[in-house]
Amino acid sequence: MDQGHLAVRFASACDRFSGHVATRIRVGDAWQTATYGEVGRTVRTLAQRLVSHGVQAGDRVALFSSNRPEWSIADFACLSVGAVVVPIYPTSTPDQVRHIVADSASVLVFVEGQTELDRVEEVWGDLPGLRQAVVFDPYPLVSDRVVELATWLDEPNDAASDDEVEARLASATADDLASIIYTSGTTGEPRGAALRHRGFSYQCDVLAQFFDVTPEDHSLCFLPLSHALERAWTFFVFDNGCMNTYTDARRVAEMLILAQPTLLVSVPRLYEKVLSTARAKVASSAAKKRIFEWALRVGGQCQRAYRKGKRPAAYWSAQLPLADKLVLSSIRAAMGGPKKVMACGGAPLRVEVEEFFSACGMQVLSGYGLTEASPLVSFPSPRAFKIGTAGRVLPGGEVRMGPDGEIWFRGPNVMQGYWNNPDATAAAIDAEGWLHTGDVGYVDTDEFLVITDRIKDLIITSNGKNIAPAPIEGMLLADPLFEQAVLLGDNRPYLTLLVAPSMPHLEELAAKLQVTWADRSELLSHPKIVEAVRERVASMTAKLAHHEQIRDLRILLEEFTMDNGLLTPTLKVKRREVERHFGQVIEDMYAKLAEFRGKSDS
Repeated sequence: MDQGHLAVRFASACDRFSGHVATRIRVGDAWQTATYGEVGRTVRTLAQRLVSHGVQAGDRVALFSSNRPEWSIADFACLSVGAVVVPIYPTSTPDQVRHIVADSASVLVFVEGQTELDRVEEVWGDLPGLRQAVVFDPYPLVSDRVVELATWLDEPNDAASDDEVEARLASATADDLASIIYTSGTTGEPRGAALRHRGFSYQCDVLAQFFDVTPEDHSLCFLPLSHALERAWTFFVFDNGCMNTYTDARRVAEMLILAQPTLLVSVPRLYEKVLSTARAKVASSAAKKRIFEWALRVGGQCQRAYRKGKRPAAYWSAQLPLADKLVLSSIRAAMGGPKKVMACGGAPLRVEVEEFFSACGMQVLSGYGLTEASPLVSFPSPRAFKIGTAGRVLPGGEVRMGPDGEIWFRGPNVMQGYWNNPDATAAAIDAEGWLHTGDVGYVDTDEFLVITDRIKDLIITSNGKNIAPAPIEGMLLADPLFEQAVLLGDNRPYLTLLVAPSMPHLEELAAKLQVTWADRSELLSHPKIVEAVRERVASMTAKLAHHEQIRDLRILLEEFTMDNGLLTPTLKVKRREVERHFGQVIEDMYAKLAEFRGKSDS
């Protein structure tokens, strides 16, 4: 059988690691686990049911659930019968569900429970090709088209269906289509990236060269499995016989401590949040803040020496045990202890955040990729690592810089194309097989890839100046006062800024300025606070070019969340949504600027 096919690889892992724990979840105060042997048998049984219920090789099957072992079981069962898995984010609206299921022509959908089923039911009338929904949770209102997973698994085994599963696995190849992943995107209608088994299995092989992962290692699965990063990582975890602990982003702080994972993949927001939380805890005490900064300085000096292959100077190494005891060890404890792999993807990670974790003795490996590349383009290894970069291009892949510094990538993991969208495919992949990523960057002199921004995010002012917002926003977010920063100015004469503050730090600022308040919202418009924030922004951006200077700003009380539509499921800011959501605030800001300029010109 073709070991480049994910289901074949998983079956092999189940044989090799049959007694090892494969999945784990927290139920009350106890862990519930299943071994590779148990999970493998459940996958095989579910694969038989898919066959007996008419799922053909090449059929699309949607998967609409939050992270749980059943997600992976359904995933591997579908892949075992040659079906193409179509993940749907658990936060998706009925309209988004309709678009994905209709565009992919899915014939069956796995749903987590009542909430997800209700969204499917709301649009089922517009989905004539959808035959059945299988519910993971117990569900009393079953019908001809809705069935519980447990009921399916309890059906009698069928030798003919099992023979068919075996035959499909025997004929499966790495070039078969594995999944259609609809990009969450920060703008526009989601498009389905059609990804082959080869793309995922190739990445498993590359990562196996980078890391000595064993069945004793275990991972915390909290990013949505519907996202290509967590999905691809989970394939790697199972390929190596590791345990996968399932949870979601809302419980990640608690689960890091409970699960103590040795492997972790996240997006920048988790790492940024750990840093901002650590700073917030010392914000109210000048003494604690000095100790915190001293400890990071000591840890940073030692780690920079280690990265150069040197011993730290005696002055710094002598202070390290105390710095570790007072500060650094508590950060490692909050992250769930030592990590063999602590990776970051989904968006660039600020250098300041990398340096913070490095000072604490934890190396964050920041890579680069996109759904259309299954998803990895570049990734560092412990032996080829450089802060401020996204690692080197994966072995077997190539990078070229296109016009305007756009990153082009070619490799065995590039998507087949966008499902049902030949025009978009032709625009994304040229005749020579180069994937035009839409990201801007460069390869440095040591062959490390550096990402600077998204082409679509570039701001072009009405004066024709091109400005990359991400570096400026990153500069501002280095200040613990700011939780979020969005630069504005497209088709405008100059730049402005929206900032969402860290409330503990905002309150600290208010105390310093002797500002009294009854409600936090009063702080956002208080003249002393606004002026202090403006001065801080001006100071940090003073060395930028004239056209990159920020002319005005507004402080926001409302947080950016997935619930209000301002963050993607991987916690990236939806820039266009932010502009729409705060449209009136932005228009008023530019109107007042124009009025002020008009008066100053007269």
